[in-house]
Amino acid sequence: MGIEIDRTEFSAADFTRFRSALQENLTTLGQLLASPGFGVGAGSLGAELEMYIVDEQGLPLHANQEIEQAAADPQLTLELNRYNLEYNLSPYALSEQPFLATEQEILAKVAGLRDVAASFGGRIVPIGILPTLRQSDFGAHCITDRRRYHALVRQMLRRRGGKFRIDINGESPLKLDMEDITLEGANTSFQVHYRVQPEQFADTFNAFQLVTPLAVAIAANSPTLFGHRLWHETRVPLFKQSIDTRYVDRYSWNEPPRVNFGQGWARRDALELFAEVVRIYPPLLPICAADDAARPGCAAPLSELRLHQSTVWLWNRPVYDDADGGHLRIEARALPAGPTAVDMVANAAFLIGLAEGIRAHINEILPAIPFGIAEYNFYRAAQYGLDARLVWPQPGQSGYREQAIADILENLLPLARSGLASIGIASDERERYLQVIEGRLERRQTGATWQRGRLAALEQRVSAGEAQHAMLEEFMTHSEQNLPVSEWPT
Repeated sequence: MGIEIDRTEFSAADFTRFRSALQENLTTLGQLLASPGFGVGAGSLGAELEMYIVDEQGLPLHANQEIEQAAADPQLTLELNRYNLEYNLSPYALSEQPFLATEQEILAKVAGLRDVAASFGGRIVPIGILPTLRQSDFGAHCITDRRRYHALVRQMLRRRGGKFRIDINGESPLKLDMEDITLEGANTSFQVHYRVQPEQFADTFNAFQLVTPLAVAIAANSPTLFGHRLWHETRVPLFKQSIDTRYVDRYSWNEPPRVNFGQGWARRDALELFAEVVRIYPPLLPICAADDAARPGCAAPLSELRLHQSTVWLWNRPVYDDADGGHLRIEARALPAGPTAVDMVANAAFLIGLAEGIRAHINEILPAIPFGIAEYNFYRAAQYGLDARLVWPQPGQSGYREQAIADILENLLPLARSGLASIGIASDERERYLQVIEGRLERRQTGATWQRGRLAALEQRVSAGEAQHAMLEEFMTHSEQNLPVSEWPT
C-alpha cells in the first residue's frame, strides 16, 4: 500500500502501456527464476505493523502525517486513513533470533512512537479493529493526503459505480452502504514476510495456505465494529467487502475479489502465482517506471509487477524483491495487529513453525484437502475463532472430517515446534512463543474472546458506548505491559 505515485488521473494509453510492461516483467521474472542460484540465501523474517492513533477519549485522531514527520523514522509510513500508521520492521536472518529480535524492535519502536504521539494529544493502539469507531470516522475527510490513496479511491469508485455494500453476520449483524473505500482503514494487521528458497516456494506457499486458518483462529483480535458483535476476526469479511468493486450475482459468473484467499494450490513454482495476479486482476494504478535499470547488487526491479501486486490483497501473497540479488518471500497478511508485541510474534512463530513442519509432507496431505475446503476453513476460523469446527484430514487415513479447531491445534503444536527447530530456531526462543499459544489454548482466551467477555461484563453496569471506551482503556493498559492476552484478567 505504501508505494507513492506521481499522478492520480490515467488515460487508456496508460493502461495499455502498463499491461505491456506487466507482461515484460513476467517474462523477466521467469528468466530470473530459471537462472542458477537466483534467490538462494539465508532465510529471514520481517514484518509490518499497522496501528491506530487515538485521542484521550479513545477516539480516532487524524494526525498520522504530523506524527510521521515529527518521528523522522524512515521505517514509519502512512496508511490510507489519517488515524493509521505502519512500521516496516527490520528483517532478521533466521540465525539472528528473529522472533525475539522482532518483539524487542516492536517494543522499542512503539514506545518511541507513543512519546511522539503524546505531543499531539495522541496514543498508539495495536488492535485489529478499534472498538470505539463511529460511522462518522469514515469518508473523504479521513483520507491521508497522498496521491496514491486519492488515485486508488478514485479508481475503485469508478469500477464500482456506486456504494460499497457491507453485510456481516454475527451475534448482532451489520449491514450498511459506504460511499468510498475508507472502511478498509478500520482493519489493522501484523503482516509477516518470510523469505523462501525458489525451489521450495510452491510447497511452502501451499503449507502457509493450509495452516493459515489455524493461525487466524488462535490470533483473533477483531470481534466488533460500530458496537456490533460480529466475527472473531471481523477484519476478514470487512476488508474483502470494503474494497469489493464487483456487483455479485449468484446466478452468474463473477470475477474473483481483489481481497482473496487464492484460486487453488500452487502447482509448480512462484511464477504461476505472479502470472495469476496479472491475468485475473485489471490494473488500478497504471504507472510505468521511467527508469527500471537494476541497482548495483540488485536484480531487475520489475517495478510495474510490484506496483500491481500491491493492489491485489491476497491473504497470503507472493512477493518479489530485487534486493540481495533478487529473492522471493511469502507475505502472510491474515494476522491482526495486537494485542501485544509478544502475542503478535507468537502468532508469527506458530504460523511459520507449523507451515515448515507440514511442508515436508504437504504433497501427501493436499490430495485429501481440496482447495475449496481450505478456503472454507479460513472463513470459519475467522468467524468462530476457537469455537470453530474445521474440515481436516485424519492422520494415516483417507478422507477428512469436521473437527473442533482446538483439538486440531493441540495435536499440531508438536509439529510447530519441530518446524521451528528445522529452520534453526533455538529451544528457548521456540518455547517462549509457543508457550504463549499454549496459554491461549488452555484458557480458551484470545484477544477476541477477551474483548467480548469484557464488553459483556461492562455492559451490565454501563451503556454500550461507555463499555467500549472502558474496555479499550483496559486493553491499552495490558497491551503496554506486553502481558500475553491469555493472562489478561476477565
